[in-house]
Amino acid sequence: MEKSSQLVVIGVTAVLLLFSLTARVSAQSGESRPRNPTMASQTTDELKDRLFAQFTDYKRSLNPEEHRLAYPAAKDYLRKFGGDDDSNAREVRKFVTEYERIVFSGDVFAAYNAKNYAKAFELGRTHLKADADDFFVLATLTEAGYENAFSGNATLNEETIAYARRAIKLLDAGKLTKADPFKSMDIARGFLNSTLGWFIKDQAPVEAAAAFLKAAQSDALYRNDPAIYHRMGVAIIKGEFTQLSAEYNEKYGAKQGSAEQRAMLERIMRTAERAIDAYSRAVALSTKPEQQEARTKILAQLTGLYKNFHNNSDAGLDELIATVLSKPLP
Repeated sequence: MEKSSQLVVIGVTAVLLLFSLTARVSAQSGESRPRNPTMASQTTDELKDRLFAQFTDYKRSLNPEEHRLAYPAAKDYLRKFGGDDDSNAREVRKFVTEYERIVFSGDVFAAYNAKNYAKAFELGRTHLKADADDFFVLATLTEAGYENAFSGNATLNEETIAYARRAIKLLDAGKLTKADPFKSMDIARGFLNSTLGWFIKDQAPVEAAAAFLKAAQSDALYRNDPAIYHRMGVAIIKGEFTQLSAEYNEKYGAKQGSAEQRAMLERIMRTAERAIDAYSRAVALSTKPEQQEARTKILAQLTGLYKNFHNNSDAGLDELIATVLSKPLP
């Protein structure tokens, strides 16, 4: 009986000991079991948030030493997450574009201001590969190219023409918020179109005439410039009028009159009247003493042109010159 009791006690003790060991092992096993692993996407999001927060802090800092770190921080962000299209990535990209525009625009303008036109174009070419729609740089290079050509150097002419056309396209699209480097959009339109017309007046007179017309419809500086109208008149005659006359002679030179022939002849006459109007405005606006020599030459050209289309008579020409500025451009 005593032996049985001892066996029972030993058995119970063994069971309790076994249970205790099992529980301890289970507890130890639970302590050594790893937690849920951190997902790669979670790590990436945390890095994005941290880099964006760093960029934002630098950008908003009033401390110049910290503020200048915003650009490197932004570039670091874009190197890692530039392919994203969320609001943060768009904000960083916008900051980088504007920052680089300011830096490169300043360098280009400094070279232009120093009359180092070749250097301005060298810097501008590099920048425009990355930011093709930088109006400031396109306009500055157009100014630089014009001054370079005006000095007698034609090496940058073709590039200047291309930059002028691109700047005008941006301006006409109506998406610009600033006219820099010009004082206003109207002055920008006048300069860019008058410059483009000046460059292409011989190789593309039809396009040049249209450019001069846009310049004349812009700011008063160009609207009251007799040279704009004289060049426009010359471009109309060399371009559209010459083309229409050649086409007319080829189609109807020795043929009897027809409705089509009369319509084309009327078109030629309207083109000639536009040229006469432009010459007349050039004469009427040439009022300064230093303009009188040019006025005499333009008046002689106008008189010959007018007489060609008015039965070899100049009757009415003086009145046209006296009143032409009160009329809208045709």
